Amino acid sequence: MIHPAWLPSEAFRAIGSRRVLVQGSGPLADTVRHEIAQACARFGGIVVPDRKTAELILSIAGPGGEGFRLGRRGGATVIRADGPPGLLNGLFEVVRRGERAFDPALADERHVPALARRMLDHWDNIDVHPVMGQVERGYSGGSLFWQDGRPRDLGRVRDYARLLAASGVNAVAINNVNVHTTETRLLTDRLTEVAALASTFRVYGIRVHLSVNFAAPVILGDLSTADPADEAVRAWWKSTTARVYEAVPDLGGYLVKADSEGQPGPFTYGRSHADGANMLAEALEPYGGVVHWRAFVYNHRQDWRDRSTDRARAAHDHFAGLDGAFRDNVILQVKHGPMDFQTREPISPALLGMPSTRLAVELQVTGEYTGQQRHVCYLPPMWSEVLRAVAGHVSGLAAVSNAGDDPFWTGHPLAQANLYAVGRLAWNPARDPIAILDEWIDLTFPGAAAELRDVLHDLMDESWQTYEQYTAPLGVGFMVRPGHHYGPDVDGYEYTPWGTYHFADRDGVGVDRTVATGTGFTAQYPPAWADRYESLATCPDELLLFFHHVPYGHVLHSGVTVIQHVYDTHFAGAHRVTAMRDRWQEAAGLVDPALHARVTERLDEQQRSADEWRDQINTYFYRKSGVPDAHGRPIH
Repeated sequence: MIHPAWLPSEAFRAIGSRRVLVQGSGPLADTVRHEIAQACARFGGIVVPDRKTAELILSIAGPGGEGFRLGRRGGATVIRADGPPGLLNGLFEVVRRGERAFDPALADERHVPALARRMLDHWDNIDVHPVMGQVERGYSGGSLFWQDGRPRDLGRVRDYARLLAASGVNAVAINNVNVHTTETRLLTDRLTEVAALASTFRVYGIRVHLSVNFAAPVILGDLSTADPADEAVRAWWKSTTARVYEAVPDLGGYLVKADSEGQPGPFTYGRSHADGANMLAEALEPYGGVVHWRAFVYNHRQDWRDRSTDRARAAHDHFAGLDGAFRDNVILQVKHGPMDFQTREPISPALLGMPSTRLAVELQVTGEYTGQQRHVCYLPPMWSEVLRAVAGHVSGLAAVSNAGDDPFWTGHPLAQANLYAVGRLAWNPARDPIAILDEWIDLTFPGAAAELRDVLHDLMDESWQTYEQYTAPLGVGFMVRPGHHYGPDVDGYEYTPWGTYHFADRDGVGVDRTVATGTGFTAQYPPAWADRYESLATCPDELLLFFHHVPYGHVLHSGVTVIQHVYDTHFAGAHRVTAMRDRWQEAAGLVDPALHARVTERLDEQQRSADEWRDQINTYFYRKSGVPDAHGRPIH
């Protein structure tokens, strides 16, 4: 049985028990009619032919647009949509509100998305990759799209498209940014699979994007080069893209990871990222397509002995000088932090320093460094901080999906809330993440008892901060097992070509990224930000060790020393998990037994892992510093 996530049939009761009128034509209007017909058949409502008796009216005011107006007119609740996509968005707003949508005192409201493109990137492979599996960084089973090298049943894909549309997502990239040989062929002889997926997503207003291999002209076209300045290469991309759009006229465009972690790119030919991105943008421009070009480019073959090398600088160093050089249909996709989806990072300065370039902020819903969906870790409080900081600098959001063929969609049932919330925050970044959690609870557990609501809030509201407590102190990252990135390994990456992240010695810990004595990374920020991070007096505690190397006895703004903070938070975090585990048992009988059992199993693993994190981190820093815990708790 597949869990219905946030769209169980009961969520449609308020609509399905009423008289409803839908005015409009086209595929999306047909989808709205289908949703309403299904709800009415279940709950006794009826679709009516005119306004006279309607209690809910949905109509289209214009030819396009995702926005809508919600209000009351003549005793009916009315959705007036800017275009067909707005009609679908308006329907799901009524679903979210339930009976509240029919309150006679309902005020007129205008709803328009803050970010135009709200995309989920799937890191799915067609084949099972020998290292990465079928879904790279996938913690929810296999691909939603392929199984045993062939397309999967599209019924599950339609259900998924429905879930995404209800959350506010309007675009998906269907394959891994690390484009392997089989996936490269999606551009050509497997294009029918892309078209089938696009048709399935289309009826819910979602446009499909395709991750492409920059070296495709060599792999597929029998050319000797992929040089973006070569006329034969440019012609190959134009003709190939024309055939793609014959099959998928509304393809959103291409997603590209180039010159990063071994992926091919324009550097091979002495060209810039702008040269490479603009070549593809030129091919896509006649069809209204865009290039999402990832800014995740850094030296992953660095010498750990060289303390001047700083991975955090990479995105800004590579791209800021190209501001204004990209075509209008290039979107530079920048990770929210300067490193790699760590539990705590500052905002990437590349998001703040390219005013003449279209930017999308990239988040990671799949919890690679935040528990891998084996831990409760509700991430929207972190994302909310990010989106508020980059407001006005970005026009889109892209997030790495956490969904797979698991019966609960996301492995950990409570991780569904992250998938739901990323779309809702992309629509309205100012929305309170805890209010979004309430929405998810209301939709996923219609009529939930107050006791269940309280349990879920106790587990989830501060779960990101709890995860941070027992894992990564004060902005240090990458203290994980190399390769799979699960569980503690303080020095796992410290002496590798991938970077150096904590520089712990007998006297202190942290990376000096100041202008005065370090790598100069702070200078990449606007002046007010740079001054704040440069100074020990003003650098926030939660980012201290990201920007500064300090003695273990350095006193934080909180009033405790760095070493005592490490001890205190790791004991507190593990203890908090124990409380979460006990609290969940109070929900037995309030949710489906299979769901309760799955969450219980995950919480058991979270407890084991939190205890291991606590013991390894505390022991490591005790042995480095020689400073005992002030409270005499056991450290090994």
